[in-house]
Amino acid sequence: MTRPLPQIDPATLALAKSGDAQAHAELYAAFAPFVFTLARRMLASHASAEDVLQETFVDIIRKISTFRGEAEIGFWVRRIAVNQCLMHMRSAWSLRRVDTEHFDGEPSPATMGPDERLELERALDTLPTTARAVVWLHDVEGLTHREIGKLMGRTASFSKSQLSRAHERLKALLGQVDERDEPAGEGLLCNSVLKTC
Repeated sequence: MTRPLPQIDPATLALAKSGDAQAHAELYAAFAPFVFTLARRMLASHASAEDVLQETFVDIIRKISTFRGEAEIGFWVRRIAVNQCLMHMRSAWSLRRVDTEHFDGEPSPATMGPDERLELERALDTLPTTARAVVWLHDVEGLTHREIGKLMGRTASFSKSQLSRAHERLKALLGQVDERDEPAGEGLLCNSVLKTC
């Protein structure tokens, strides 16, 4: 299941490309929640997600005049945000940092209870950063293994193996049933507690 991308009207986009500050603010208002959620899930840290949000929009504003419209603006914004997350994951600061943050009480989807959401957040937080990113990009953002591999400078096989190991670990932590009982073609998160994300 692919998460729907935010939209912005063409007139606002045209103004943003010409450098209009109000249009930049509207672009930020439309995409900031989406970018923050993506970064928060990939990086497992509220502070890191805030950093990536700001870095992403600096990049967007700097590059918006070059946006050619070959794909939807949402895909373009998502690619920039994912790249910022990956750069953050590879940074020396991020590699040395010990993340002591825990689930911060974000609102849960309507179909999830708070205990279920907390359990999932804790399970996701136990995954290595790369595995967590692959799970989110595949299961929620709907990227293919080939796309994930390309973003990470790796192969599709790398993405598949990261996802498989992460799913096994999450199933063990969440008490999930055997993989044979899992619906074919769907990610662990999409067919369980994050269906509505």
